[in-house]
Amino acid sequence: MDHILTYYNNAAKTWSRYRKRKSYYWDSITRHCNYFIPADHKVLEIGCATGEMLAKLDADNKTGIDFSPEMIKHAREKYPEIRFEVMQAEKLTLEEKYDTIIMSNLVGVLPDVEKAFTELNKVTHAGSRIIVTYYNRLWEPVLKLGEWLRIKRSSPLQNWLSTNDLKNLLYLSGFETYRVNKNMMIPFKVPLISWFFNRIVSRLPLLRHLSLNNYIFARPAPVPGKTEIQYSTSIVIPARNESGNIENAVKRIPEFGSHIEIIFVEGNSSDDTWDVINKVKEKYTPARDIKAIRQPGKGKGDAVREGFKQATGDILMILDADLTVPPEDLPRFYHALTSRKGEFINGVRLVYPMEKNAMRPLNTIGNYFFSLLFSWLLEQPVKDTLCGTKVMFRSDYLRLARNRPFFGEFDPFGDFDLLFGAYKLNLKIIDLPVRYRERTFGSTNISRFSHGFILLKMAAFAAAKIKFW
Repeated sequence: MDHILTYYNNAAKTWSRYRKRKSYYWDSITRHCNYFIPADHKVLEIGCATGEMLAKLDADNKTGIDFSPEMIKHAREKYPEIRFEVMQAEKLTLEEKYDTIIMSNLVGVLPDVEKAFTELNKVTHAGSRIIVTYYNRLWEPVLKLGEWLRIKRSSPLQNWLSTNDLKNLLYLSGFETYRVNKNMMIPFKVPLISWFFNRIVSRLPLLRHLSLNNYIFARPAPVPGKTEIQYSTSIVIPARNESGNIENAVKRIPEFGSHIEIIFVEGNSSDDTWDVINKVKEKYTPARDIKAIRQPGKGKGDAVREGFKQATGDILMILDADLTVPPEDLPRFYHALTSRKGEFINGVRLVYPMEKNAMRPLNTIGNYFFSLLFSWLLEQPVKDTLCGTKVMFRSDYLRLARNRPFFGEFDPFGDFDLLFGAYKLNLKIIDLPVRYRERTFGSTNISRFSHGFILLKMAAFAAAKIKFW
């Protein structure tokens, strides 16, 4: 341990200059971490060295710690507006809780990685995010060669940990991994070539495993059996030409949580859906808290956004008015969210056998295709992107809505808007299987070919914003 401390104390004087010379590599790590950190997050970097990464993050409240007094001395001189403390990763004495904690290229030199991860429990809350960046083990001989050729700074003996090693150590320390990302094949700038290999090739399936940089995203693991807080819930039901399903929707929604608010958003129907909504509202008030809204624009996405805008519950749910996803399943979504199994609960229709005419064959093929595409895009398993039932906390949705200009309001369905937004917010997305039923009234509002083409365009646009930025 003493020789490692001596190494970093001696390196402190030239550390900033070295990072500047290798800025292409280091800035790529900073940019990737910054992508997932909202400006209002309180950020802690463990192993901050002379503070260059923290200085470039957009967050306003930032703290850096390092066990090297010389590193912290230079960091304080260079960035007086940021808080820096001399502290070991294995002995945290900070009194605050942080929203995002970064450990960048640190685990390789820690004498006790599990102890350092366990210490994170002192500075995390239930919603905290941990980002661990480290070298791909396959690159060990290449990096050793770089040190021998003196094109890379020599470093102390590394712990060459695999992704599974780190996921296991995080699990033993009370954290769960929910996303792994890999990128960068050329760690220096060669015009056009570096961009192509680092932004495109290194993020493709299979080839990404050859990348230099690994990123693990983790969060505090939910505690089994922990007593749940009772939350209120707003259930938004977009309804267009669904007059025959309105009353059944109200009757079949079970009671759960502290309060249920049902919000019908009528979408320019050509039948008497609006009149039926108002009759049902009058019939079931005050037994049920029902709101009736006429959406200002067109499309299900617009209806969902308007419903969520006027919702008052702690939790927001979408229930399609066709009732092909049974309202009786909604308590399962509620418990998955409130027990912290995930922060974005996504319904999945492709697990259990469906009723005969519930989904047309071409629709099924399309859903499987988008499942594969989106699991790659979002770096989390997403088996069914187009299931109408999606659930999240209202507080997270409000952050998603504020961040909507990043992707733009281009989604007429609302499903991709929410999934992309959840990814950008760094939320854990969980699939919850449902039994998909055949429609008993009306006909679908989805056009397989024209809407399928729109979905492909949205997926291509999202890939540019998520994978190839």
